[in-house]
Amino acid sequence: MLYTRPNQLPHARLGVVVAKRFAPRAVTRNTIKRVTRELFRTTGLPSVDCIVRLSRPVNTKADPATNAKLKAALRIELARLFAAANRPPKPPVEAQP
Repeated sequence: MLYTRPNQLPHARLGVVVAKRFAPRAVTRNTIKRVTRELFRTTGLPSVDCIVRLSRPVNTKADPATNAKLKAALRIELARLFAAANRPPKPPVEAQP
């Protein structure tokens, strides 16, 4: 999940929350944070504060800690989220009397 809020700074800021219950291994959590920061730097978002948070489990302790498939899936999902945050906001719809 991606939460955004405009800020008054000339640059965007990022926070990453990776809960242990969704990624039980430290290697996996660090990989998620690293990939997120890499894409954040290359996306070029406007002046917003972003928080990226896992919303469902990525793997279990029985699965490999990290692999190319996990990294590719992360990149695709994060690129989609950052692209959505980069779009201009829709104008509010006025109520019809």
